[in-house]
Amino acid sequence: MNHIINPVIPGMAPDPSIIRVGEMYYIATSTFHWNPGIQLFQSRDLAHWEQIGSALNKGEINLRGTNTPAGIWAPHLSYDADTQKYWLTFSHMVNMAGREFNADSYIMWAEDITGPWSEPVYLTSIGFDPALYHDDDGKHYVSILEWEIRTGYQAPGHIVIAEVDLDRGKIIGSWHRVTQGFTTRGCAEAPQLYKHNDYYYLILAAGGTGYAHGVEIGRSKHVFGPYEPHPSGEPIITSSPRHLFSLGDPDAGHFEMYNPHSIMQKAGHGSLVETHTGEWYIAHLMSRPLEDKLLNPLGRETSIQKMEWTEDGWLQMKDGSNLAKMETEGMSGITISGAFSHDLFDNFDEKKHKLHFMTPYREQTEEWVNTTERPGYLRIYGQNSLFSQVNPAIMATRATSFQYELHTHVQFHADHYSETAGMGLYYDSNNWLYAHLTYSESAKGMILTVLQAKLGERIEYVHHQVNVPDHRAELKLTYHSGTANISYRFEKNLDWQVLVEGVDVSYLSDEGVNGEPGEIGGFTGLFNFIGSVDAHQHDSYADFDFYSVKND
Repeated sequence: MNHIINPVIPGMAPDPSIIRVGEMYYIATSTFHWNPGIQLFQSRDLAHWEQIGSALNKGEINLRGTNTPAGIWAPHLSYDADTQKYWLTFSHMVNMAGREFNADSYIMWAEDITGPWSEPVYLTSIGFDPALYHDDDGKHYVSILEWEIRTGYQAPGHIVIAEVDLDRGKIIGSWHRVTQGFTTRGCAEAPQLYKHNDYYYLILAAGGTGYAHGVEIGRSKHVFGPYEPHPSGEPIITSSPRHLFSLGDPDAGHFEMYNPHSIMQKAGHGSLVETHTGEWYIAHLMSRPLEDKLLNPLGRETSIQKMEWTEDGWLQMKDGSNLAKMETEGMSGITISGAFSHDLFDNFDEKKHKLHFMTPYREQTEEWVNTTERPGYLRIYGQNSLFSQVNPAIMATRATSFQYELHTHVQFHADHYSETAGMGLYYDSNNWLYAHLTYSESAKGMILTVLQAKLGERIEYVHHQVNVPDHRAELKLTYHSGTANISYRFEKNLDWQVLVEGVDVSYLSDEGVNGEPGEIGGFTGLFNFIGSVDAHQHDSYADFDFYSVKND
């Protein structure tokens, strides 16, 4: 029997929202402070997912100055068969200070999944994680978490539902408070509506974004409720099935809920789909911590579980349990062929670089990154330092494995110590590792060295500097379960030389970084990058011959 191996989308691909149109399946995921915003993937077998683009790729949302882990949250993808339009809703989390959580939510549409997408239309600021439901009577509804900030009230708030006029982007009537969750795990959010037989089903994320995360469900004969909780009183999917009472906790890591018997952790935030074969699956997020550490460098990834409806009309996992698995049954009659490689290689011979590349805080424009000025190379004009949340010149891809090799070749002419170019590891503006070429006044020429940021502290590797002949170098970074080694060579026929080894980069993980005060780090993920800095005159640039990531 064919099996789906999880995660189906490794690396930063959280909050998956899945739909089917015909026999094709699509998923949208969160992107936080990264551009282009809202990753889009497609699949025919639910096992192999190809990235096909992004929805926010024209500077629609300004992410400059975004603090970890704010930005673009929980996009919800839907399809209205009546109008044959794809719809996206999402929240732009603008502020998390004081746990005020100011988020503006938007809707947008397209006639093709790859776009062009409409300009986002403002919908509400009542909370975050909006989702659309297109009812069979032609009405449309939006569900969302109403964020609670008042002392003495149960946090994080109520799940609310309202009718929406999609043509005008306006809420019709009033919001209806329907529940604060269906279990005692608390932190109910990300509400999504479905209809099966005679019931509306409301699926929620619960238990916080940490180790108590789960998917819970309730049902009602009427869209505005009242909603009856699942009779088990527990999540229908989780990585940690034991009972937890956590009502009133707005969010928590819940490290005490770590399951030592499971590779998969943090399973939650689910999205349901019926297949063209008449079966049911749920896409949900998950994490994989480093061995012997409760640190998750790959962030929150996308997995899939096969589901079924019970005789009394409740949804459950196909195996009858609520423990999310690393393998699940594939669709009947659909052959799943071989393993899907997540290796990346771009020799920049095309007019456009691969769509896997993302940039933190700012959008990608040809003024600072292009393949046209020097064909066969990616040219990156240096700007702010990597500490910047405004204009860092970084081109990055999601890390998708615990063992891999990042490899590039860079040509760079610098005449000031504030001009640099190279590659490395990146989580956010306060947390990264950077091997780079720069100008040394004492050496009167180019050198190769390393700079690191850890929880906002600048760490300069003054004892690891090598003279660079001819303004060019081939660089290699080997990542192994939270440890990094960096090597170099100046000619292809030469042996690799070690620049620095055994660097502990396990802190480049969701729990290891310093996110907003009151938050448990972040929930995005580790990236590999090439980039350049020019804090001198903004007139230098680096040419990269290729970019390669090979997973072990």
